[in-house]
Amino acid sequence: MHPSLELFITLTIRVDRPIVIYNDPGKVKRQLIPISGGEMAGRLRGRILPGGMDSQIIDHEGVCRLSARYGVETEDGKRFFIENNGIRRVPARYLPQLFADDMAFFATIPPDEIYFFTTPTFEVADDALSFLQKEIFIGQGTRGNDGLVIAFYQLR
Repeated sequence: MHPSLELFITLTIRVDRPIVIYNDPGKVKRQLIPISGGEMAGRLRGRILPGGMDSQIIDHEGVCRLSARYGVETEDGKRFFIENNGIRRVPARYLPQLFADDMAFFATIPPDEIYFFTTPTFEVADDALSFLQKEIFIGQGTRGNDGLVIAFYQLR
């Protein structure tokens, strides 16, 4: 038996402007990105709750190590928590923009040129969602200028 990936959910996440903690262009940038809401589609449907945060540190090579934490509510009112850690990497020619304050440049990069993968984990209190803590998921993201779309695939 060979493992396979099956699309589980797709999240469309809206974010506010990054809060830059420090930025030494070409060396390191630390920022926090508030999550303001969004939608969830797929095997579970619902919304992204406001109040989450994506903590990012971007190194001199443009590798962004991210750790996002946010709440989600299903259409039937069940809530759960997602911790999503990963790596986003852009081609070297975009390094100057990566250290700027405007994230709109992401929309100009062809999505297949961005490496953006995550390993989400789920915290649940409802027994109906307990399967989320018993499976492995992989996320693949696409960053835009006002948010991102991330697809979570279930490893089978």
